[in-house]
Amino acid sequence: MSHRSHVETETEANRAPAASGHGAPPAAADTEQALKLFVVLSKAYKVIMSEAVKDMQRHGLSPTEFAVLELLYHKGPAPLQRIGQQILLTSGSITYTVDKLESKGLLRRVPCRDDRRVTYAEMTPAGRALFDEIFPQHAQAIAAIMSGLDTAEKAAAIALLKKLGGAGR
Repeated sequence: MSHRSHVETETEANRAPAASGHGAPPAAADTEQALKLFVVLSKAYKVIMSEAVKDMQRHGLSPTEFAVLELLYHKGPAPLQRIGQQILLTSGSITYTVDKLESKGLLRRVPCRDDRRVTYAEMTPAGRALFDEIFPQHAQAIAAIMSGLDTAEKAAAIALLKKLGGAGR
C-alpha cells in the first residue's frame, strides 16, 4: 500500500487535466479546469437551491415572494424599482409578486411623499409576524444545507466566490 502525502496527491490532482492524454498546453489545461469548475458550481447551485426552495415552499411562498419579503424584513421599506434591482427581477415580475404578497396581506404599497413616481413596498404586521416565525427556521435549514463545510471552509468559499463573481464584472 502506497502512502503519498496530501501535497503530492494535490499536486497530481492539479496536473491531472493536462495529463488527460491530450498533451494539452497549460492554457488548455486551465480551460479544462475552468469548465470543470463551472460544472461543479452549477451542480452545487442546483442542489443547494432545490433544498432552499423546498424550505421556502414549505412556508407557502414562492422563491421570488420569499426573496422580496426577506429583503423587506432585513432592510425595511424599499422602492419597488430597487427591490427589482436587488433581487434581479424585471419590473413586471416585481409588480406580479407584490400583487400576490399584497393579496396575501403580507405587504402593502406606500406612495412616496416626495416623488409621486415612486412607490415603496413595506411589510404589514402580518408579514413581519410570519417572517419572525419562519426566518429563524429558514436560517437553520440553510445552515443544515451548508453543513458539509466547516467554518473555515465556508469563509474560504465565500472569499473565493466573491473573487470569482468580481472577475466577470
